[in-house]
Amino acid sequence: MLYTYQPKGVCSTEITFEIADGVVKNVKFTGGCRGNLTAISRLLEGLPAQEVILKMKGITCRPSGASCADQLSCALEKAMNS
Repeated sequence: MLYTYQPKGVCSTEITFEIADGVVKNVKFTGGCRGNLTAISRLLEGLPAQEVILKMKGITCRPSGASCADQLSCALEKAMNS
């Protein structure tokens, strides 16, 4: 299933991803730092969603206390709980 999430307090404006059998696939960020977000997307491909949440949750890069990685963890949590 394809999920779309509007992140808050970060440079990216949208995150899309799939979760299949608890595994993260096809993560794409719109906006933000293209190089870093492409790297994050590739590194997380095929990992269990729960593992990604644990690794990314709480990472900050802005005074808002958020980062694109942290917002991805929020998006995954929301998708897993829906």
